[in-house]
Amino acid sequence: MSLVDFYKEAMELNTIQDMGKRETAAKDFFQRLNTADMPAKFNWAAEVFEELHVKERGDQPALIWTDLATDAERQFTYKEFAANGNRFLNFVRKNNVQKGDNMYMLTPIVPETWFASFAGLKGGLVSVPTAMSMTEREIQFRFEAYKPDVIIADESLADLVDQALAKADCTPKAKIILGQKPGWLSYSEIDAEAADAEAADVGKDDVLFCFFTSGTTGLPKRVGHSAVSYPVGHLSTAIVQGLEPGNIHHNLSAPGWAKWAWSSFFAPLNLGATATGFAFGALDIKKYLSAVSKYKINSFCAPPTAWRAFVGLDLSQYDLKAVKYSLSAGEPLNPEVIEKWKRATQTEIRDFYGQTESTTMIGNPPWMEGKMRFGSFGYPSPMYDAILTDDDGKEITEPNETGHITIRLNNWRAIGLFQEYIDDPEKTKNAFQNNMYFTGDKAFFDADGYWWFVGRSDDVIKSSDFRVGPFEVESALVEHPAVMESAVVGTPDPKRYQLVKAYVILAEGYEPSRDLALELFQHTIQALAKFKIPRIIEFVEELPKTISGKIRRVELRESEEKKGKDAGASSNEYFYHQFPELSSKNK
Repeated sequence: MSLVDFYKEAMELNTIQDMGKRETAAKDFFQRLNTADMPAKFNWAAEVFEELHVKERGDQPALIWTDLATDAERQFTYKEFAANGNRFLNFVRKNNVQKGDNMYMLTPIVPETWFASFAGLKGGLVSVPTAMSMTEREIQFRFEAYKPDVIIADESLADLVDQALAKADCTPKAKIILGQKPGWLSYSEIDAEAADAEAADVGKDDVLFCFFTSGTTGLPKRVGHSAVSYPVGHLSTAIVQGLEPGNIHHNLSAPGWAKWAWSSFFAPLNLGATATGFAFGALDIKKYLSAVSKYKINSFCAPPTAWRAFVGLDLSQYDLKAVKYSLSAGEPLNPEVIEKWKRATQTEIRDFYGQTESTTMIGNPPWMEGKMRFGSFGYPSPMYDAILTDDDGKEITEPNETGHITIRLNNWRAIGLFQEYIDDPEKTKNAFQNNMYFTGDKAFFDADGYWWFVGRSDDVIKSSDFRVGPFEVESALVEHPAVMESAVVGTPDPKRYQLVKAYVILAEGYEPSRDLALELFQHTIQALAKFKIPRIIEFVEELPKTISGKIRRVELRESEEKKGKDAGASSNEYFYHQFPELSSKNK
């Protein structure tokens, strides 16, 4: 059975309306896929998108895009989508970009982002999605750590990219701009290229994606996904989400993050559905739901922060009858939010879980509607041999005992798992131990097998669907002359799950004050992406440490959890939202 046959079967599976039969079919499907021999070569863009979808549904919409501010709209069939991707691939090849080269993508929610992603897959390039919120310092770090061979960027970021390239001493083969700028190639030049392109000879283990992701210590790690792990691995995501061929799927996520690749690209396009993109600046929830209504979205995926905002509206004002599947990921969702949305749409918001390093590992598939326990993130996908382990790596078999979410590899290696932390064998070795992959997250399961998320095992902060490494924030803070030492942790928050909080020890000659707190907030705005900026700064005289001098962030986290319950605050504690001097655009 070829890989393309598995895609065909997955499409048929997701059209089974009897959910009991669909569940049984899914278990059998993954049992066979998990043990199938992967072909030595696999080019998803050519073999699945073009040979399967373009041939069978070439005139069906593959992508619908709109700008919420201007109501501009663009639509592309599968045939047109492939043609645009091929033109881009031919264009970069004319500029000496070859298989294995790194392609940085600093692009917004525009069709060109989808086309460049397709071209990267077909041409065997290593796509490096990069959020547009990155600062010059963060872009420079990425360029130094992983040299760019070609860059495609929005016109608004061109100066920032040029400055980062100069400081990193990098000269890419090509710089392509969405717009116009001297020294850059305009994306519009691809229009002169042929609509067909030769597919690269891509090996199944060739790395095709590099995602920078925050870790406990050090600067961001580079997660490498292969020609198989994302394209084939996201069959787990598509089946948990329930996408059906021809359905219109929407995911509220921005390019630059793994979630966009998950749910805006692979999940719908794997199964012959229609992907959608809604461009926006600041999120206007009324306009957003109006677009969901206008385009008759069938499956809608959004982070918990957005769901909480949506249910605060009068949902009776929106025609949401087309919504069949509602999906959430990133952090646990409040049961009352699920109830309010269900009353309005007759659908339950189904939670699912995964990481940048994986595809969907745990979730509530469509057959769980009516049987979910609100707050639970479901049970393991059959693609993954997920277990809970104690601190010694021993499997936990008793219910209600918190353990580490671990993927066992001795029975089979889950297709959706990443290949490696690129150029970092030590971090890769630490993640894969004793024939298991350790996610760094904790959970427990109840007596009926429902899994419940507890939190991170390490110090990574989860805020509004983002992961923030404390080291990055601490490094930015100590660059300021007033800061002698800092420790950054997550503090509980009802809207964002956690807020980034910085404990700061001042250098000699400085005293705690509102003015100094403002100065530090402004300093981090310049150094860090918006989601990493501390929302609370507390000046302290000392930090809890081990005998060897390592900061005990766990003690600080416990203190924050207790403080949240007691609603206490220090006199030297300053909150971002209390400073009108800080522009709202930075919030």
